[in-house]
Amino acid sequence: MPSHASQTSPGRTRRSYDQFCAAARALDSVGDRWTLLIVRELLAGPRRYTDLHADLPGVSTDVLAARLRHMEGEGLAERRRQPRPASGYVYELTERGRALLPVLTALASWGAPALGKPRPTDAVRAHWWALPLRDAVRRAVGEEVAALVDVVLPEGAFHLRLGDAQDGPLYGEGPAAEGADVRLELDAEACVALVEGSLTLADGIRAGTVRAGFRNGDREGLARALGADD
Repeated sequence: MPSHASQTSPGRTRRSYDQFCAAARALDSVGDRWTLLIVRELLAGPRRYTDLHADLPGVSTDVLAARLRHMEGEGLAERRRQPRPASGYVYELTERGRALLPVLTALASWGAPALGKPRPTDAVRAHWWALPLRDAVRRAVGEEVAALVDVVLPEGAFHLRLGDAQDGPLYGEGPAAEGADVRLELDAEACVALVEGSLTLADGIRAGTVRAGFRNGDREGLARALGADD
């Protein structure tokens, strides 16, 4: 069972809210700073500690280690040794940890209107758009459609897995190695509009705000689903 006291930093323990309330219990597990952002990174699949630290700029090594221990204790993540010939350990989400996907998606949609322009102090990673854009694409093509989608931003590229990836990585950095069904090129402003719902993919493609390319074998069906064949 998850503990009701969690280690938040070396030498400091945060107690439970001690409220018989589902929201309070949830915040006992994920309410600490950095925890949900670690979940965001692990939804891409197993990650090494050094990779997590690189993609969470601003977190100290002590705090990251404490958060990962807390997540293991809460049953959100687990640490396992990589199979040979690889060496070392990786962290990955449990089924309970993966169930936080809709929480992160909703938070991203809620936060998108407040983004504005990047501040001088803001770190930027292209794949931080992966989860909210995945939701926008799924709304466009339907939840039952299985597809690989490459997304190209000025800051970099990542790929999304739709439909049949519920037990595997939901996204990954760089283009899909096996070849994507759809390639979308857009900028951060278009990302914000898609995530907050003020722009649909179909309208973005028709207006040229989003540039779409399709693999030949899948072009007709996916183009129709996205409204790109009008």
